[in-house]
Amino acid sequence: MSKARLVITAVVIEGRSQGEVARGYGVSQGWVSRLAARYRAEGEAAFGPRSRRPRKSPAAISAATVQLIIGLRKELAGRGLDAGPHTICWHLRHHHQVSVAPATVSRYLARAGLVSPEPAKRPRSSYLRFAAELPNECRQSDFTHYRLADGTDTEIICCLDDHSRCVLHLTGHARVTGPVVLASFRAAVAAHGIPAATLTDNGTACTARFAGGGRGGRNGLEHELRRLGVRQKNGKPNHPQTQGKIERFWQTLKKWLTAQPAQPPDLAGLQALPGHLHQLLQPPAAAPVPAPPGRPRHRVCRPAQGRSRHRRAGPPRPGPRRPRRRRRQAHPPPRRAGSTTSASAGPAPGPPS
Repeated sequence: MSKARLVITAVVIEGRSQGEVARGYGVSQGWVSRLAARYRAEGEAAFGPRSRRPRKSPAAISAATVQLIIGLRKELAGRGLDAGPHTICWHLRHHHQVSVAPATVSRYLARAGLVSPEPAKRPRSSYLRFAAELPNECRQSDFTHYRLADGTDTEIICCLDDHSRCVLHLTGHARVTGPVVLASFRAAVAAHGIPAATLTDNGTACTARFAGGGRGGRNGLEHELRRLGVRQKNGKPNHPQTQGKIERFWQTLKKWLTAQPAQPPDLAGLQALPGHLHQLLQPPAAAPVPAPPGRPRHRVCRPAQGRSRHRRAGPPRPGPRRPRRRRRQAHPPPRRAGSTTSASAGPAPGPPS
């Protein structure tokens, strides 16, 4: 039996005073008074668990904003586009002039039943995320498979910027080979400049270091990168998380392609669809600024806090000197009574003449 039921029994049935019951059960008299009033108004329902939600929430978003969030979710998902909280916040801010936090959007989407729970999914915080600090510092490239309306298997190659995730080149082919990868890289270079580094997997179309039983060598792309002074980086075998940005883009691309009412019947139709998606995803200001080739800088040196950003020209100033450690001098032994030192006894006698 709960303490609330014991208190009500003592007050209502036994007829004891509220002060006596409060002292006997170690509770406040105000709580006993509120519980008795609730029992008289609601009966047995007074013993059930009650909501702790506040009666008023002045900071809560309006009902119109909630309906706008739900409508954007359904509209974007129906068009095959990303409909996550961050995407919805972007549309609210740029198209409706409404600022809402992504956590608030996620909470209302879950409350409306538009989020499928995935408790077995690996949490995002467990991944080690990295990204280039500058445009054209690194480019990721990969290709994926897609079936046409008649079941023919085709392949789509993409090149995107690691810093901004801007899609630099996107085309479809019957099969992606080494010359196709080289042509895709040259097309991206012609449109957006030479990158400082590239990041791909270990497929033979991208690298030949595992070809021929590991004897190594270079393919067309590797020769082109070496000629331009571009650093080539390859992910660990069987670890696609290294190229996670372009792997995530494949999910966006295939979701959009599947949502199209008319599936491409041939390769020419497939070539037109990724081009349309390319125009849809890229705003005019999202293209990276061409950068000169060179080794990528993984860290950007920033001035330490408390120091001036501009320093005087000249040799570097020496750092603070450590104070010299004084040696501990050995004190002479204490002089005993009746003993004489060499100084008081005079010079030592010389040898006899």
